[in-house]
Amino acid sequence: MSNFSIRTLLTAAVVTLPTLAMAHSGHGEVHGFSGGFAHPLGGLDHVLAMTLVGVLAAQLGGRALWLVPASFVGVMALGGWGGFAGVGLPFVELGIAASIVVLGAIVAFGLSVPVAAAMGLVGFFAIFHGYAHGSEMPESAGGLTYAAGFIAATALLHTLGLVGGLLLDRATKMRGASIVRCVGGVGALAGVAILSGIL
Repeated sequence: MSNFSIRTLLTAAVVTLPTLAMAHSGHGEVHGFSGGFAHPLGGLDHVLAMTLVGVLAAQLGGRALWLVPASFVGVMALGGWGGFAGVGLPFVELGIAASIVVLGAIVAFGLSVPVAAAMGLVGFFAIFHGYAHGSEMPESAGGLTYAAGFIAATALLHTLGLVGGLLLDRATKMRGASIVRCVGGVGALAGVAILSGIL
């Protein structure tokens, strides 16, 4: 990847960061596919965690490329149902922030995690993300389209992380691995900042 491309991506990230930093989209009317699609994209915590799931899958390779993101999406849908149904779940925001720290650290240190363990880990964190989405799901026929929206946005963020991780790895080989690990480190630090209330 050229220096120009990297600068362009960094500039785009800096420009969009203030918009993403609005923690959750629970402002105004939330309904339908567009409301559900906007929810994960409206919080820096969701964006970071879901993108890191894709980066982790790319780093692990093989079956992890689809099993890790699929585990997150599947368990997140169950968590969404729990949030919609009003099932009690403590420490939701803490679980979401912790997901960024843990996933970022795994990527940063380049840990070779077994695929089953990675699936279980992302599935655990997906419960909190899904619950946050589901708790804002409207009690109407639009609820299913809202759920479809947040599932689609999550899959998109996973794909962006996955493709980004694979492209960096293929484009720059050894240096790519270092860049991917730096991405994980930045993510983990952002998670710490979210946990501490700085972000």
